[in-house]
Amino acid sequence: MKISIGSDKSGYTLRKSIEGYLSEKGVELTVYGPQDAETAVPFYEVAPKVANDIQNGKADFGILICGTGMGMAQVSGKFKGVRAACCENVYSAKMCRVINDSNVLCMGGWMIAETLGIAMTEAFLSAEFTVGVEEWRKAWLKNAKNEFIKLEDKIYE
Repeated sequence: MKISIGSDKSGYTLRKSIEGYLSEKGVELTVYGPQDAETAVPFYEVAPKVANDIQNGKADFGILICGTGMGMAQVSGKFKGVRAACCENVYSAKMCRVINDSNVLCMGGWMIAETLGIAMTEAFLSAEFTVGVEEWRKAWLKNAKNEFIKLEDKIYE
């Protein structure tokens, strides 16, 4: 599994914790953002790098962390094929994959403690699209994803 992870200054501490967790699991990482807690790198410069990795197949998933997670979600969500979700708990991190097939997890470094961020990352990466939902819902969700892709294709013509 290949993951691109990035943060701005506000997400640096949480990013480093998640990097350590993923490295221990043997995950191949590409890291963007500041190299220390004092350097400011804007979220709007980091998010496109992770989004491009998703678009180009250099990463299977992305993780983005800024102060609230919302700036990263807004910027990365502008890129075709990127389905970013700003999450604040383990359940939403899991369900954004199960229900929406999200490929980028966004979190807020001001709001998410390191232990919770790692648990959210684990839930996000271990979940799969439509796994664990009712049979009728699987077909509905797959159709919804196809309709989303059609809409996206129309927007990016």
